[in-house]
Amino acid sequence: MKSKTEFRHEALLDPEDIQDVLKALSKGLGKGKLEFSDEKEGTLTLEPSGLLRLKVSAYEDEDSQQFEVKVRWEKRPKRLSKTRPEISS
Repeated sequence: MKSKTEFRHEALLDPEDIQDVLKALSKGLGKGKLEFSDEKEGTLTLEPSGLLRLKVSAYEDEDSQQFEVKVRWEKRPKRLSKTRPEISS
C-alpha cells in the first residue's frame, strides 16, 4: 500500500464499536505506533513519542452533544535553551 499524509474516516457506530476504536488508539499509543487505514488504498503510520499534548473538549446545544479528543506531538522536538536570558534593568 502507498503511504498517506492524511487520514479521515467518518461513520455511524454504536457506543461499543467506538469503544473498540478508542481501545485501539490507546493500545497504539502504548506501543508508540498507530496505523490508520480503511477500505481505500493507503495507510498512515504515526509514531508518537516523548511528551504529547492532550486537548479534551465537550459541547452541548439544543440538538446534539459531542466531545473531541486531540493528541499532538512534535516529530522533531524543538531544542530549547537551558540557559536563562540576560536582562538588564
